[in-house]
Amino acid sequence: MNIVIAGGTGFIGRALCASLLQGGHQVTVLTRRRGTLQGATANPRVIEWDGQREGAWESCLDGADAVINLAGAPIAESRWTEARKRELVDSRILSTRALVRAMAKQASRPSILINASGIGYYGASDDRVLDEQSPAGQGFLADLCLQWEAEAQRASQFGSRVVLLRTGMVLERDGGALPRMVFPFKLFMGGPILPGNQWVSWIHRQDHIGLIRWALETPHVTGPLNAVAPEPETMSRFCSILGLVLHRPSWLPVPRMALRFALGELESLLTTGQRVLPSKALAGGYVFQFPTLESALRAIISAK
Repeated sequence: MNIVIAGGTGFIGRALCASLLQGGHQVTVLTRRRGTLQGATANPRVIEWDGQREGAWESCLDGADAVINLAGAPIAESRWTEARKRELVDSRILSTRALVRAMAKQASRPSILINASGIGYYGASDDRVLDEQSPAGQGFLADLCLQWEAEAQRASQFGSRVVLLRTGMVLERDGGALPRMVFPFKLFMGGPILPGNQWVSWIHRQDHIGLIRWALETPHVTGPLNAVAPEPETMSRFCSILGLVLHRPSWLPVPRMALRFALGELESLLTTGQRVLPSKALAGGYVFQFPTLESALRAIISAK
């Protein structure tokens, strides 16, 4: 397939590009930082764009089979000031709008748009089990995901199949939340973020990429697709398993008030959660490489 990826230089995008290229696909990466893919993968085509405005980059969509949109500023990189929240919204909404608008112009339009979203769509929840049929929740992230998905769904108006990839915590050793969680454990200071009973819906990066490739190749997959493993864990259980794999105790809990002081509103991302299941993937026959947290963490920690 001829695939265009926006956001192909990030934690997920770089690994996705490598996987697709190894699978024999043609890959074009839209990026604001042209140099960041050098040496990362074999021969992707790289085109600069600003993520907002029309430009010469649009021509790469003519004749493309699929568009994968992973563009967006990192959610947990810094405090959610009003300016930062605006950046989080604009980096997602405007880039998705620009891509869909450009797709609509082409004589030979891409037939598939896989657009990133997040399980924040469901809002903070208790022990309720959530799947793709569950309604949207409330809060900043839920509102953001609603707007984001609405922009992507516009591609269905001109016949493209739209998949909305609602992603949980993606685990790998070279990025995301896991390295920051591992660090205190290595100092024998690891423990759960309180209250501890909040659910963590996670996925190994290999399965995240596997779900994207499965969605590309499976014509009946459309609409929301939860990109999470089939066995979510509570925060306390997550940290206990992490300690077990690292041969370290999980004994020093992180108080919620301390996080609130350090992170402001961003604290809610860590102290609340969602118990999300990948119902559509399981029903469609996707087989997870890492269905349990222990298997995922052991593969990551033992990798050289």
